[in-house]
Amino acid sequence: MDTVRAFLIDSNKLFREGLKRLLDDSPFQIGAEAGNLREALNSVENGLRPQLVLLDLQNGGDEEAEGMRRLRAQLPDARMVILTSDLCTRRLANALEAGADGYLMKDLSSDALAQSLKLVMMGEKVFPTHLAALLISGRVNGNGTEMPVSRKGLSQREVQILRCLLNGDSNKMIANHLNITEATVKVHLKSLLRKINASNRTQAAIWALNNGIGGELAGAGVVAAAATAAHQ
Repeated sequence: MDTVRAFLIDSNKLFREGLKRLLDDSPFQIGAEAGNLREALNSVENGLRPQLVLLDLQNGGDEEAEGMRRLRAQLPDARMVILTSDLCTRRLANALEAGADGYLMKDLSSDALAQSLKLVMMGEKVFPTHLAALLISGRVNGNGTEMPVSRKGLSQREVQILRCLLNGDSNKMIANHLNITEATVKVHLKSLLRKINASNRTQAAIWALNNGIGGELAGAGVVAAAATAAHQ
């Protein structure tokens, strides 16, 4: 695997130094650091272009989620992975909605971390199997509440859009795939979210898995990626 330029965002300077040394013999080389999302955004606005962003969420609140979305918008081609000590479904859902490609615990071994990052760079979504199972089963959503179960009233187009959401497609990608405009996608998406009582794209995708839209393989693939990383 070729060398991957990584950007580490964490408030703990000692952790940043330790992780840099831990990854010294891996393809993942931390070439830039920041203590928070504000510093990170400044660096990116000044031209920093990493291939991989590693970051810790301090509280998982709306402000952090917005900072992540801004970072994702600035770095559309980079992979983004959350490194945290907090196993929280709400943070996971918020992180995925903001564009994260992985959610990993800080107590991973160095080998498991490297393997997980390799999966992420290959395009997999990687996060703890326990959280994956909870989300995909529909037992909890980002707010820790039960997911809706009714499929009544969805149009064929809305079902198509749900399948695109399962693939992680952006509005532009959905528009290209369905040969409609982005504005039309937004209208359908707004109607879809209201019908299934979901507040964001992540919850909609989880609802789709829970209600059999997209088939069993979609959910199985997410769990498999998480399980693979967890057992390396």
